[in-house]
Amino acid sequence: MQIIHAKQALTPTGWQSDVEVTLDAGGRIAGLGPQLRAPTSRVALLLPAPLNLHSHAFQRAMAGLTEARGPDPKDSFWSWRRLMYKFLDQLSPDQVEAIAALVFMEMLEAGYGAVAEFHYLHHDVGGVPYRNLAEMSERIVSAALTSGIGLTLLPVHYQFGGCDLRPLNGGQQRFGNDPDRFMRLHTDAVGAVALGAGDYATGVAPHSLRAVNPEGLADILGQAGSGPVHMHLAEQVAEVDEVFSHLGARPTEWLLDNYAVDDRWCLIHCTQMTEAETAALAKTGAVAGLCPLTESNLGDGIFNGTTYMGQGGALGVGSDSNVHISLFEELKTLEYSQRLRDLSRAALATKDRSTGRVLFDAAAKGGAQAGGRDSGRIEVGLWADLVGLDDDNQWLCNRQGDAALDSLIFGGGGKSCVRDVWSAGRHVVKEGRHSRRDAIVSNFKTVMRQLETNI
Repeated sequence: MQIIHAKQALTPTGWQSDVEVTLDAGGRIAGLGPQLRAPTSRVALLLPAPLNLHSHAFQRAMAGLTEARGPDPKDSFWSWRRLMYKFLDQLSPDQVEAIAALVFMEMLEAGYGAVAEFHYLHHDVGGVPYRNLAEMSERIVSAALTSGIGLTLLPVHYQFGGCDLRPLNGGQQRFGNDPDRFMRLHTDAVGAVALGAGDYATGVAPHSLRAVNPEGLADILGQAGSGPVHMHLAEQVAEVDEVFSHLGARPTEWLLDNYAVDDRWCLIHCTQMTEAETAALAKTGAVAGLCPLTESNLGDGIFNGTTYMGQGGALGVGSDSNVHISLFEELKTLEYSQRLRDLSRAALATKDRSTGRVLFDAAAKGGAQAGGRDSGRIEVGLWADLVGLDDDNQWLCNRQGDAALDSLIFGGGGKSCVRDVWSAGRHVVKEGRHSRRDAIVSNFKTVMRQLETNI
């Protein structure tokens, strides 16, 4: 049993002072109340550790390599995508596992407690299946176990190169499956996850309306069980135009007209939606999976956050390409995008909650929902996904309540304040440092030396 004493903690009933949180041997919160016993850990500020709801772990190895201007003067997401496919021609299973372990470690050190890995790198170079269809899924599970992060694995179905059903080519071939083979792969991936930690889960991810046709989408959803469903939606203008040209409707409009989208769904990006589409999506109960740092890096556009949250929409954040893994920077970038677009301040704040409180509450709740994970609150019976922070520093200055959250998110030192992180009770970050940092970083650096001559 672990006993945490917190000077202040954010609980479902609001801020509480001098709190004792007890964790049982199975990794769940067993008690919450006043401080009565000797603690095993002390923290100044205790928060639920959100789930990072969207990650492509392997792309972390590309960070910083796509910032030069390409041959097209209108460099865009699509030129970044071409380089990503070239990069894919280099990666082995061992390398993918080492990269993912680093990514998951960095997420934990940033204050995330779990991750939903949107996993589409299934096959060998040229699209040749491994003898074990779930080889790469097993590597993601192994990396999660190495880091101690909570995991929702989302095997991705990716069949076509566009709405015109053109075949995959180049690096895309490593993603590809027809529905029958994908379901075999998915079954094997579920088995791999079942051999992981007890808090691990599985969902399904039809990649997008460009990569999966309507028939394939229906097949996958009909066979994939009751876990989370994640899909890229309305990320780029060119994507919206392509879907409209082939399906006769914009992506969000088409999906909502053809499927009973509900709280099982997480729609990623949604940066190209009309006001009407934004309000309609909010009313479904689905989570909008936002990745503001990657969306900024790729020039995707700005999510209609004020309209969406004004309609009661659920949202969470993820690190997507993992170009920069920072929970608090994701939240700040989301808010600042609304201010820049609308020439406003405190765009997402409400009458009773500050901007930082609104953002953090949304990320914790929406991430847990998107991952199908019993977490997101400091509450008895839930997984003990917790982040402990130091407040006696130049960023927080011992501030209380919502002011502390605002300072974490907007003061620039949020990541530096992270001292302890528990994932399903696993105390993996202590004094701001992951317990296996040295070995994980060393393995990653070895992989980067192997790759640097070929990129």
